[in-house]
Amino acid sequence: MKLKPLIVAGVMSGTSADGIDVAVVRIAPSKGRPTLTLLAHEGFRYPAVLRRAVLVAMNAKTTSTAEMARLNWRLGIAYADAVKATVARHKVQIDLIGCHGQTLYHQAQAASYAGKKFSCTWQAGEAALIAAELGVPVVSNFRPADMAAGGQGAPLVPLLDHVLFADAKRGRVLQNIGGIANLTAIPAGAGIDEEFAFDTGPGNMVMDALAQKLFGKSYDRNGALAAKGRVLDSVVTQMLRDRYFALHPPKTAGREEFGREYAAKFLAACRRESRKPEDALTTATAMTAESIARSFKRFVFDKMQGAPIDYIVSGGGARNATLISILKTRLEPLGCKVTTIETFGLPAEAKEAAAFALMAWMTWHRLPGNVPTATGAKRPAVLGQITYP
Repeated sequence: MKLKPLIVAGVMSGTSADGIDVAVVRIAPSKGRPTLTLLAHEGFRYPAVLRRAVLVAMNAKTTSTAEMARLNWRLGIAYADAVKATVARHKVQIDLIGCHGQTLYHQAQAASYAGKKFSCTWQAGEAALIAAELGVPVVSNFRPADMAAGGQGAPLVPLLDHVLFADAKRGRVLQNIGGIANLTAIPAGAGIDEEFAFDTGPGNMVMDALAQKLFGKSYDRNGALAAKGRVLDSVVTQMLRDRYFALHPPKTAGREEFGREYAAKFLAACRRESRKPEDALTTATAMTAESIARSFKRFVFDKMQGAPIDYIVSGGGARNATLISILKTRLEPLGCKVTTIETFGLPAEAKEAAAFALMAWMTWHRLPGNVPTATGAKRPAVLGQITYP
């Protein structure tokens, strides 16, 4: 199939379940790898009632088929509204949409169910509604094809990381801090089959849970609350004993590992040491930073071949000044230049949405969108399903 330039809207809603990011990207074929130009980016908060419904559904122990069906369609409406608002504000015409959907459940490791052992995943958001409302095809449901090829269905952003950031002389680590934190490591001069990626653990997830419970805020804006407390080192040490942190990549995590139950356990451990709510939030921030730094030191550092390293942070966590300050303290002695993705001309919240725009473009041209060294898949796979208007 001949590769064509297309204007693609990428749509992303992450494990924080706080809202929707839309990135409109012009993608064109080029020698070696496609070129991307960001045309527009907008963020939309979920209405409070929809966010509550999403959080209740995530990793739910009991629910009804009616609730799941309604949520799937309601999310489709929300995604369609977000794309419509973005293209109207920026007066752009799109050819294609790539929509990740809202992850409600992700089981990367095989487990027994009804007599068979398998892994599985579920991203909600009815693509037919989006396609009908916008009048263009929608690529959705990206993760299953990688899992069917033996992968963990995540992380999928490494394709974009390689296209935008691979460098002949500098090592690059792309650290996204959304609800879950994940990194892509690209050694200097590496091809796409030499980069690797994995989830380092919780990103904003535990911090957000504590900000909501202790302060009635959806998140700790700029890390201002965490800046007022002290780190309870014994709690950080205790919580980093979780088995996930010892697993070798490839590995992926979600609310199943670091959601409500983990946050409650974390808060209980903090309250045994201090009754100050700021101390709990500061400790959660330090724990996220420490889990990232330890992951880099244990699994990445030796593979970067001694080249200078740009450590590039994106996602909502890039706005948390307290978190970034701790990361710099931990990573700069290891030879990393810690910066945020804005330094490279891409808004922190736009990156993952742009990644799914690129994956949709790849799928449209029947090209593989996974990176097997990142997901653990046995082979490259064309990702997603196409829904026509």
